Amino acid sequence: MRAAFHHTHEYGGFRLHYGHALPYGASHVPGGVNFSIFSAHATACTLVLFRKGEPQPYAEIPFPPECKIGDVYTMIVYDLDYEELEYGFRMEGPLDPKAGHLFDPKRILLDPFAREIGGRDVWLSKPSPEEIYPHRGRMPFEDFDWGHDRPINLPVENLVIYEMHVRGFTRHPSSGVRHPGTYEGMIEKIPYLQSIGVNCVELMPVFEFDEYENKRINPETGKPLCNYWGYSTVGFYAPKSGYAATGHHGTQVSEFKKLIKALHVAGISVILDVVFNHTAEGDLRGPTISFRGIDNQTYYMLNPDGSYANYTGCGNTLNCNHPVVRSFVLDCLHYWVSEFHIDGFRFDLASVLGRDPNGHPLANPPLLEALAHDPILAGCDLIAEAWDAGGLYQVGNFPAYGRWMEWNGHYRDAARRFLRGDAGVAGDVVQGILGSPNLYAPSGRRPTASVNFLTCHDGFTLRDLYSYNGKRNLANGEENRDGANDNYCWNCGVEGESEDPGIKTLRARLQRNAMALLFLSQGVPMLSMGDELDRTQLGNNNAYCHDEEWNWLDWSPERDPGSNGAGLKRFVSLMADFRRKHSQLRRKEYFTGTDVQGCGYPDIGWHGVKPRQPDWGPDSRSLAFMIAGDMGRSFGPEADFIYAAFNMWHEPLTFHLPVLPSGMRWRLVVDTARPSPDDFLEFGSEQLIADQSMVTLTERSVMILIGNRMGRLG
Repeated sequence: MRAAFHHTHEYGGFRLHYGHALPYGASHVPGGVNFSIFSAHATACTLVLFRKGEPQPYAEIPFPPECKIGDVYTMIVYDLDYEELEYGFRMEGPLDPKAGHLFDPKRILLDPFAREIGGRDVWLSKPSPEEIYPHRGRMPFEDFDWGHDRPINLPVENLVIYEMHVRGFTRHPSSGVRHPGTYEGMIEKIPYLQSIGVNCVELMPVFEFDEYENKRINPETGKPLCNYWGYSTVGFYAPKSGYAATGHHGTQVSEFKKLIKALHVAGISVILDVVFNHTAEGDLRGPTISFRGIDNQTYYMLNPDGSYANYTGCGNTLNCNHPVVRSFVLDCLHYWVSEFHIDGFRFDLASVLGRDPNGHPLANPPLLEALAHDPILAGCDLIAEAWDAGGLYQVGNFPAYGRWMEWNGHYRDAARRFLRGDAGVAGDVVQGILGSPNLYAPSGRRPTASVNFLTCHDGFTLRDLYSYNGKRNLANGEENRDGANDNYCWNCGVEGESEDPGIKTLRARLQRNAMALLFLSQGVPMLSMGDELDRTQLGNNNAYCHDEEWNWLDWSPERDPGSNGAGLKRFVSLMADFRRKHSQLRRKEYFTGTDVQGCGYPDIGWHGVKPRQPDWGPDSRSLAFMIAGDMGRSFGPEADFIYAAFNMWHEPLTFHLPVLPSGMRWRLVVDTARPSPDDFLEFGSEQLIADQSMVTLTERSVMILIGNRMGRLG
């Protein structure tokens, strides 16, 4: 018999052995399971064992005093059936809230490194109030066959990101999938993602969370609300079991891996929206699940009186730049990259990750630097939501170390204002079209540092952006106090839904204008789930708590050729294809505004209603630009000159066109004033402009032309 099977201790009929400090959590060793957990301030630790699904533990095993390495309790327990095992810990230590210690040996605590969590196996399966251990650590099956799959690491300049909610994507009855609202359901819709030009999905939180966390009631219906979005993590290593069709079988790990593998086969990379700024334990009124009972003083930022510092708006703030917590974050991301082949991460309220234990912003945050230079994460896309709820807004100056991208809130706000017809923001939009060099070039960052978006999960949908002047969040149970107040929206003259043909036409045009601007801008475009299908949230701009049909993606417009959703989907698909075909719109470096080819034309030239006379003054509501094609090519998209004009004025404007090189002619590609399908002329069917000297744009519309040689289409 190998020496590893010789036990060194016995307790209650269990054979034990000195454990390994690493890896943390529960891991397989020959003949047994190694358990390892850190606590700098606990005085004793007990392992608690359950049989899967049983309400009471069948064994509790104290860690022998010698089974401790530094601040890590670790031991091997032999002869456990890991497939039927659930486990937790009890921690003994001081109860001194002012000093930040909240130890309570009566509580069973979840392992922060648990790779699978039971107790919420089926979405909205109501917990029992008598449950002594609601979130249970498990050890997943480790039999998934990845084949040759690896993270695909698409060039960042080529990304078209689709931010989406796993459950909401297919939960609606119109989705037609076999397992609505699950990882399996999403697999069935991968061809749809390909059809709209998406090559990267950004999944809203898929780490285990408790949808029953929200205790509010919908005042309009009297029904309980829930935590639908999941921005309140219970377990950082475990995929959400309630999103799995097989969650009740405990195989959510394999099902999620199957989804990632299928996306990779389709050429779609996977970014996870991760929440390392706070946890589901909330403030002192919240539940004790894990960190609070294991080592509260280490894991959380605390005020001098022991209360929780709250830079997140969610009750607590993780102490991310403590060495132990920093190591936890890195280990967690290593796990998702190595075991799940994840391609990147978007960090919620990422400015928190740059604060010291006292909450002060750091000039050189150790965690952000470590993430940027980590060898395992070297191929990953790192995206920061570069602000937090404590007022730290860092868009453009987030500590990037040459690696970090940012959700560009400046782009969003300037674009929204310009698109609704505000004066005085044309110059800001110009910067956004260029990839925001005003924000990123001074620190040596490139256009791809900017993730450009008009909408996201947080706020109005694109349809609602042009249907409401004010948020309608009463159903959230917070008296309409929650959600952003400054949305830069416009209802086009009627608040809410309207059957007026003129209003509907205008709203559809504004949506196409927004999509045209997004795909013409340098940087990385991001779509919000369902915007391409005319999705509405009925004016709710903070729909975090509603697992309702109106908050799921309605697929009906895709099958209704006459709907705005079908027309908008087509427009988005063709804009994505136009961007893919024209590398001029996907540059790694900034435009110079100079004649870099020696052809007599700058790489990008700016115009107004007259060529070479841009007007970005305080009254401007229009702009135009021309991108020079590759003069070394005679034909093909790379040779195309691209001209785009934006008229956000409430009357038509005539734009005089710049003169093309000899032998080239202007052809119409996009005119958002036209109804679908004439709004976008597909590749090969672009329309020759009758008057090559000028075009007239309808009020509040966008036009895109390409300039090429006569043989280009024939």
